[in-house]
Amino acid sequence: MPTSSKDPVLVIVQLSGGNDYLNTVIPYTDGLYYDQRPHIGIPQDKVMPVGNSLGLHPSLKSIKEKFWDTGKMAIIHGVGYPNPNRSHFRSMDIWHTCEPDKMSTDGWLGKAVRDMDPKGENVLTAVSFGPGLPRALALPGVPVASVMELERAGVLTGINPAEERKRALETFSRIYGPTVGTGYVLDYLRQVGNDILKGSDILKTAPQKYSSTVEYAATPIAQSLKSVAQVHLAELGTRVLYVEYGNFDTHANELATHAPLWEALGPALGDFYDDLKEHNASENVLMLLFTEFGRRVNDNGTGTDHGSGGGAFLIGDKVKGGMYGEYPSLKAEKLLDGDLHFNYDFRGLYSTILERWMKLEARPLVGGSYEQMGFLKD
Repeated sequence: MPTSSKDPVLVIVQLSGGNDYLNTVIPYTDGLYYDQRPHIGIPQDKVMPVGNSLGLHPSLKSIKEKFWDTGKMAIIHGVGYPNPNRSHFRSMDIWHTCEPDKMSTDGWLGKAVRDMDPKGENVLTAVSFGPGLPRALALPGVPVASVMELERAGVLTGINPAEERKRALETFSRIYGPTVGTGYVLDYLRQVGNDILKGSDILKTAPQKYSSTVEYAATPIAQSLKSVAQVHLAELGTRVLYVEYGNFDTHANELATHAPLWEALGPALGDFYDDLKEHNASENVLMLLFTEFGRRVNDNGTGTDHGSGGGAFLIGDKVKGGMYGEYPSLKAEKLLDGDLHFNYDFRGLYSTILERWMKLEARPLVGGSYEQMGFLKD
């Protein structure tokens, strides 16, 4: 599929486990915050103000300096969906499929990939880094690639000598051949297997083409974003790159577990951006950070339980930095069963990205028309 190295590219960082938005973008001038979080509230003198009586957790220092202070970061307040579900599995499914009222197996990014590459000519239009394929990228007939570690990409790469690997690959390819089984599940497995075979050997060439002065940390998220940079810079026609990061499920000991997650993520995002800048490859990249739900408003002693009404972040050269939407009220009568009340449907966030960034018609991909926001430059 012909593509341009300057086609818009979307990099998604999924904050798995339900990031605590209230302790990330902190209403530090609101006494209710400290009333409801007597054990894990972040002291006022530790918060980094970003305006509108809000401040960032101190662990986001590098993110603030790198992106917020330079106008490259948008904070979207009050993001959620109707009838919030506190199940990780179900809530993430909703974010992945844009279907809050019924189960679906069709991912919104899978549909976007289909529209970008309707003939399925490039198995690398979307690449996921992680232990499995996110449902957001799943759609029958749409090729995607998923790898755990780019440096070791490939199928059965641990088999030596080469002749034994060749025989194993021939067996592997027959498993996914056209004569095995029928039906939706087997057809889908066959398609995924064939996509792996096609994409893996191409993907492993990306590190071989890569050269950079940027030295990423040894953390998993930094190495994942290094892989994202390598694939993007290899100009393989990849338009969607997906990374999972976490676990943000801070039921207990939140003060000791939440901060290190952001302290690792901030420098990793900074190195990734510097890498793209060094290669004149940052202007067509938009980063989206999202999570499946926020945490409950009241702490539970040392942590927080599953809630709703969270937030999202956009980062990039083409982002109009600032805050968008309304921060949910902490007043008791404004809460939704003890949670922050969402006031912006996440499908509007997706619609903005799809139409104003990816130049795709959003309505059929998210299942309706939703309010879009102006966080992108023209």
